[in-house]
Amino acid sequence: MKTIDDSAVLGLDVGQRFFKRGFDLLFSMLGLIFFSWLIVFSFVLASIDTRSIGFFLQTRVGKSGQLFRVIKIKTMCAVDGHNTTVTACGDPRITKLGAVFRETKIDELPQLMNVFFGDMSFVGPRPDVPGFADNLSGDDLIILSIRPGITGPATLEYKNEEQILAGKQNPEKYNAEVIYPEKVRLNREYIENYSLVTDMKLIYRTVFH
Repeated sequence: MKTIDDSAVLGLDVGQRFFKRGFDLLFSMLGLIFFSWLIVFSFVLASIDTRSIGFFLQTRVGKSGQLFRVIKIKTMCAVDGHNTTVTACGDPRITKLGAVFRETKIDELPQLMNVFFGDMSFVGPRPDVPGFADNLSGDDLIILSIRPGITGPATLEYKNEEQILAGKQNPEKYNAEVIYPEKVRLNREYIENYSLVTDMKLIYRTVFH
């Protein structure tokens, strides 16, 4: 897995990093206090629904290219012949209850733990599975200079990504050649023009739109 030296990539300055992490730490703690009951309830339902442990753990690429385990409510079951990491609308692996969790974004709530422990931020590039980030080079490496986020400009731009991919003959190819490069561009612009106000606007758009 490709790793980078933060000092070699121009990203957020020291003050921006300090306030961004302080914001994440405070509000992830409050979020865990407020939503802990819902996370536990959803975990129990998902465990029954999928007949397995209700948390989905997957290795993702974080800040500086370091690997971590993202935590989500499990929404899918194993189906023979379907092992891609790209998920399209109507994917047979998604359970009926899982579809509700995904639509309401309840499946994302456990990532508050990732934010609290410093693996993620509220706002930033979505964390990729190993493989995609290895293709980053040059100025695009700035994406690995900050913690990945629960939401961000690329996440909002492609909030209907599963529906988009469902209409493509080769979803994996379309994701790799069209969607992923555009996400890289949007995430670069976010970091290059970062402000805490922008973060709050993106969080507002995520919650209320």
